[in-house]
Amino acid sequence: MPKLDPDIAECRALVVDGNPMSRSIIVSQLRDYGLTQIAQASRPSDARRALEFREFDVVLCEQTFPGSTYSGQALLDDLRRAQLLPFGTVFVMLTSEATYTQVAEAAESALDSYLLKPHTAAALGQRLRQARYRKALLSPIFKHIEAGEFEEATRLCMARFAERSEYWLYAARIGAELLLRLVRPTQAQQLFEAILQHQALPWAKLGVARAHVDAGQPAQALQTLQSLSQAEPGYADAYDVMGRIHVDQGNFEQALQVYRQASDITPSSIARLQKRGMLAFYLGEKEEAAKALDRATLLGLTSKMFDHQSLMLLAFTRYQMRDTQGLKRCIEQLQTALEQRDAPPRLRRFQRVAKTLLLLMNKQVSAVVGELRAQAEEISSPAFDTEAACNLLSLLAEVAAAELQLEPVPGWITTLAQRFCTGKGMAELLAGAATRHPPYADLVRAGHQHITELAQQSMSHTIAGNPRVAVKALVTHGGQTRNTKLIDTARLTLQRYRDKIPEADVLDGLIQDLLNQYSPSSQPPTLGQPTGRSAGGLSLVTSAERHPEGERPQPSATSP
Repeated sequence: MPKLDPDIAECRALVVDGNPMSRSIIVSQLRDYGLTQIAQASRPSDARRALEFREFDVVLCEQTFPGSTYSGQALLDDLRRAQLLPFGTVFVMLTSEATYTQVAEAAESALDSYLLKPHTAAALGQRLRQARYRKALLSPIFKHIEAGEFEEATRLCMARFAERSEYWLYAARIGAELLLRLVRPTQAQQLFEAILQHQALPWAKLGVARAHVDAGQPAQALQTLQSLSQAEPGYADAYDVMGRIHVDQGNFEQALQVYRQASDITPSSIARLQKRGMLAFYLGEKEEAAKALDRATLLGLTSKMFDHQSLMLLAFTRYQMRDTQGLKRCIEQLQTALEQRDAPPRLRRFQRVAKTLLLLMNKQVSAVVGELRAQAEEISSPAFDTEAACNLLSLLAEVAAAELQLEPVPGWITTLAQRFCTGKGMAELLAGAATRHPPYADLVRAGHQHITELAQQSMSHTIAGNPRVAVKALVTHGGQTRNTKLIDTARLTLQRYRDKIPEADVLDGLIQDLLNQYSPSSQPPTLGQPTGRSAGGLSLVTSAERHPEGERPQPSATSP
């Protein structure tokens, strides 16, 4: 049997199939086509772990696995979401006629292919040859993206789209994603709409909604998403975007309902289980939170897709259920994660909070008080972020619920609220973190109201024709509270009225110093969503982003 192409012998392949006989046949067919480096996995979870630490040129994956809710499509979705599939990897789904529609959608979203079973060696060869040809044809675009040269990659995509040359639809989708990354939502929307005129594709309609979001038009985005979810009720990415909008607007109950639908569609998706569990926790639904976070931990504890904030919140639910052994297990799992190379500093903070919960459960009051005072000393640190604020608020609320009162706590909460309440969404998230003790949630909302009033009072000077006083007031209040909403409002006001403010350069320097210190820590928590690819989007990760230390994942082990 002829080789697929001259480079095929250098390719690494992964075959994912629960049936040993089927797996053996596929491996044999690949070898006949010239592949020699072939790894095997019998479960999607095993395949996910292999793909997290190695790069493969070809992945052949069965869609369904008897006895498991983790399908090939769920694996593909998780890999795309976590940006674990390089541009050069060919992903082919194997399926029966019964799941053809689902797999066609999954293959379309991954820009590769699917193959109906039972298949012949010739059919497999045709799919692989076609997919590798497409990758090679579009490789100039991919190379520019890998190098971070998005403008040039966009130009090549638009040229192929305009000429309707080979694989122009693929190029158009990549181009639209690049336009979103380049913060050109209007152009991206126009391109997605042009694609829709050619063919009613779910991902294109979702792209229109995402462009609305990036353009600051959430109402239009929700309208498009509702229409899409009615037409395609099984398209989980649409629910992800819809949920993110509700979170940003502080509508957590609606967001939780949306994430319930998304996780029901894909019950083994680590990211969606984490979102559902975290939101349930902040809404006080402890049983639902415990169930979702426990399953996310079971499925993904060793995965790069796992956010250890899930383990942190699971520790809170174990405490609330008086499950001492479960809480100890969370502490042990955090310790194991801490012992890994390059463990992030946030894990140490997580473990400290979890250990304080154990002290509280064991009624070691003096130790709890000492820990709380030590942790509160970090509140004003530039490294103390919104995630840390939520966890400390939850811990303080648990202490209050245990009828342990500390005089400084209301002041700590006011300081936290005034620093991190940068909008309605953040205010409600912080209040949700303190929901176990409602008076603390009220303090958070009062802090948000105070920040809103400070902003309004300062801006009234601009309306009265004195922007200089407005900027100085915003800088003063921003420096005192470390609230980036006030600081950024000062920046925008200074930009607009710079010629009317004599000490503009001095104020600009003060503003930039404050933003440099506090903006990184004021970003909203990700709620279990891996960084990188947005829902419904393609993974446009550069080589530097995928391997920040310049290290390529290890080559895959060949099969025996």
